[in-house]
Amino acid sequence: MQNNISRRKFLAMMGGAALSLASGCTFRKAPAPVRKAARVLTGDTSLDARFLRQIIAADNRTARTVMWQSDEPQEIAEVVWRASGKKETAQDAEIFSAPAKSSRYTDDGQNVWLHAARLENLAPGASYEYRVICGDEGTDWTPLRTDDGGAFKALIFPDSQSSDYTDWKRLAQDAYTRNPDAAFFTNLGDLVDNGEEHSQWDAWFDAVEDMAERIPFAPVMGNHETYDKKWEVRLPLAYLAEFEPPENGSRDFSRYYYSFDFGDVHFIVLNTQWDETEEFRPGLLDEQLAWLPKDADASRKKWKVAMLHKDMLQYRIGNRPERKEGFSKFGEAFMPLFDDLGIDAVLSAHLHTYRNRGHIKDFRRDADGPLYILTGVAGNVRYPGLWIDHALDEKVAPQPETDNYLTLEASRDALRFRCFLPDGTEIDNATVK
Repeated sequence: MQNNISRRKFLAMMGGAALSLASGCTFRKAPAPVRKAARVLTGDTSLDARFLRQIIAADNRTARTVMWQSDEPQEIAEVVWRASGKKETAQDAEIFSAPAKSSRYTDDGQNVWLHAARLENLAPGASYEYRVICGDEGTDWTPLRTDDGGAFKALIFPDSQSSDYTDWKRLAQDAYTRNPDAAFFTNLGDLVDNGEEHSQWDAWFDAVEDMAERIPFAPVMGNHETYDKKWEVRLPLAYLAEFEPPENGSRDFSRYYYSFDFGDVHFIVLNTQWDETEEFRPGLLDEQLAWLPKDADASRKKWKVAMLHKDMLQYRIGNRPERKEGFSKFGEAFMPLFDDLGIDAVLSAHLHTYRNRGHIKDFRRDADGPLYILTGVAGNVRYPGLWIDHALDEKVAPQPETDNYLTLEASRDALRFRCFLPDGTEIDNATVK
């Protein structure tokens, strides 16, 4: 489970003072969205806006980030949106606009232009449609729906790293087809097998096309996002370039970890990659240990769900008798805080096997503790027969293991997790009430 990504550069394309990131990227801060008359392109839909995607916002009732990339600069690009179903005239629809910041990103010998626009002041529970416009070109209108603060469904994918992303694409598209009511989706780290490999990022985005355009994505960083093509560790440059999740207030680790609200759930996305990043930028664990209690205590949502890549438990391995069953250093770092903060469920990945552990508190089975689910594998990298079952495992995926995905159905009264094989067969479910 190694991976690395090459260095990326952001060159400012729009006016104003450039912001400089610790990773060496620079970009311009875009102005706030403005209300405007209907200057909406009516015919041309030929704009190069590849891998159009919505990114989760801190409060998804009123905000959303839209990103895309192109082979050429788009210096005056903007995202416009309107209430769904309105016509393209000023008389029939109020049109809103947010200018995009555009930055050149260089990695793996490739140059692409990355663009991002933040949509704000949206109405809760509203149906919109948006499009990208640059000069005399534009894209088709694409649906966008805001959170209404009530019940919702989310799609949860484990590691999608692959040698060939065909299986990942089939799984992602079939899961979305079966769950067209999903409000957002997440991928719990190791999105690609090699973070510097430009073609793998293209394959990942291709697999989630349409889904990523229509519903927001909540990214989680994995260790494979921190390796270069020589399989040596470095900072997760490509991951940080491709996704702009909510800010966390950090000077050194912006976008590494974050939180967001959806419905009555507060999601906390943590980062377990301090082994990989410590050499280049120390302090990731300590910073999160200080941030996590403040973030969780500030939330007034009924439910709290933590999502992170590396697992909390340590498994024995068949050919390594010296490796003992127990808890990983990631579990030792975070689980006491999960207990104290009243976290309801913890979702992890990394081991490429599905395991439902039930509720754990104070490092032992306890109905008062969080529900712990190791989510499995969504790509074609498998480890058959590697792990020896843990004493805390309550449900293990059928062996030999294949890819899988999960859904979360969240309401005021319960969190219901369901795990499915690629053909839609349910293999496990668990409910927190």
